[in-house]
Amino acid sequence: MKNEKYLSILARQYPSEQSVITEIVNLQAILALPKGTEHFLTDIHGEFQQFSHVLRNGSGSIRTKIEEVFGNTETSSVKRALATLIYYPKEKLEIVRQSEEDLDDWYTVTLHRLVAMLRRVSSKYTRSKVHKAMPEDFSYVIEELITEKEEIKDKQAYYNSIISTVIRIGAAEQLIVALCNMIQRLVIDHLHIIGDIFDRGPGPHLILDSILNYHSLDIQWGNHDIVWMGAASGSKVCIANVVRLCARYNNLDVLEEGYGINLTPLVTFCMSAYGKMDRNAVHRAILLIQLKLEAELIRENPEFGMEHRLVLDKIDFEKKTVNIGGKEWKLNVGDFSADMPTVDPANPEKLSDDEERVMNRLVYSFTHCEKLQRHVRFLFAKGSLYKVFNGNLLYHGCMPLDSDGKFLPVDVYGKTVSGKRLYDELEVWVRKGYFAKSGSEEKRRGENIMWYLWTGPKSPLFGKEKMACFESMFIDDKEARCERKNRYYDELEDEATVNSILREFGLDEKTAHIINGHVPQEVKKGDSPIKCGGKLLIIDGGFSAAYHEKTGIAGYTLVCNSYGMRLVVHEKFTSCEQMIATDSDIVSDTIQVERFPNRRHVRDTDRGSELEEQIAELEELLCAYRKGFRFSCP
Repeated sequence: MKNEKYLSILARQYPSEQSVITEIVNLQAILALPKGTEHFLTDIHGEFQQFSHVLRNGSGSIRTKIEEVFGNTETSSVKRALATLIYYPKEKLEIVRQSEEDLDDWYTVTLHRLVAMLRRVSSKYTRSKVHKAMPEDFSYVIEELITEKEEIKDKQAYYNSIISTVIRIGAAEQLIVALCNMIQRLVIDHLHIIGDIFDRGPGPHLILDSILNYHSLDIQWGNHDIVWMGAASGSKVCIANVVRLCARYNNLDVLEEGYGINLTPLVTFCMSAYGKMDRNAVHRAILLIQLKLEAELIRENPEFGMEHRLVLDKIDFEKKTVNIGGKEWKLNVGDFSADMPTVDPANPEKLSDDEERVMNRLVYSFTHCEKLQRHVRFLFAKGSLYKVFNGNLLYHGCMPLDSDGKFLPVDVYGKTVSGKRLYDELEVWVRKGYFAKSGSEEKRRGENIMWYLWTGPKSPLFGKEKMACFESMFIDDKEARCERKNRYYDELEDEATVNSILREFGLDEKTAHIINGHVPQEVKKGDSPIKCGGKLLIIDGGFSAAYHEKTGIAGYTLVCNSYGMRLVVHEKFTSCEQMIATDSDIVSDTIQVERFPNRRHVRDTDRGSELEEQIAELEELLCAYRKGFRFSCP
């Protein structure tokens, strides 16, 4: 008998023939269920309220379920109010308490409606899975309410008795909240966040707090995530970039209040160097520190090929120009002592003693911030540079291509890699950058790779030849700020290129999709997120408020259920308070991406493959039992 040692371990969990039979039947039944609904979001950029609302309303799915359950039997106002209650139960209950004359009657009607909704959204799951989603305090009550009782003749009287008892003992509101939270949870079976939780918006820390215990999700790191991960690792150059971005988008509160990062040394330095302390002074001061740190890193790592980004030593302080790319650009500085007081013309790339002290204090704050470290460990636990899931390829930015449209070879510390191997090699170094021994060469190199992924010309997360930070601040000529994209973005409609990427990751080019974000689709100019006949989907629709004017919308959610894939197009989000008060919602349109020829079931998913392997192993154990084998179980 093969795998006797493994079977003996399996027998500890299933110690009898009957227990094996029961589990085989259970797993076989799960395979026949419809696949769960996946939701894909990308480029959230700190917009916590909108992100939270999209999860609460299931990207419009809850509203659809309400229509399916109640159709023409309820008025539009009743259905809108029910939707708002499901999204924001605690907040809505406060309003109801003040407005309803007969609360007990409202509780009765509402609980019956919520039970009907829960029965609908839980119908595609096993009783075991639904039970696991139940709050412990109300698991018995909820299970009784949503389970059909064939043995009870007057079922309605039975359910009414349960509900009236709950109301009589003062537990109605707790049960309402529990039912609403369950409905929210069951509408989204699995969540994919395809990068860029951080920057631009005011609440990345709140987003991470809200998903730390999310029931099922994965994350593909974006370039904005990776620079924060590098900062948490202690990389000075990543820390400088993080602080600069917070200053640029007027989100220094994220650092100070969200994470408790001590910015006092930086503020004091700005007062000393610039004679003032405002956001612009912080932005300018930290940018110059960043450029000096980057210069040192670039010179130490020639394999990064970023010498073209050395700018401080190219400044002509007399002519007030800078040489970038072989061309002289006029600087917009009036007085160097006022606009660049921390740059020494004799040694422009050298940090001053004061700058060194500021950075050392920031390193201490970032590396000793318990909340930030908890969030970054979560990103490592749930995240990766790419993921293959249910036959689709997920990554944030791009597959770097050369000028011929082939996979771009990249030198990673002496190892030349491209395609999938590039992603794999970079991820190894990212993890070393955080987890390797402090002070080790491995850790230092890993931290440098995180910075390179943030801004490097061959980075799959960045996808551009340069990040024009210096140019944006010190050169008025817009031509100098041009950030040319990687060839990948010219090949989005080329089926041969897209197919080659899918094959590189072992996927079926006939059925698989590439799903990524990073580049906002300017819908108002006619851009479509659906590329290459639906094989490639760029689902960055400008979730961040900073992009709403550019894209004309407020983001996408890609929803994949058992019937097919559809894009939900979100209109601008106002506020939770307004939506609760007026029973309004985000207005969303839907674009059908693909309708599957046949409805997909759990057996058609990655989870299904795992279950089929388990069934095969259990059948082997069953065979052993029937042949008389007995395993000693401690």
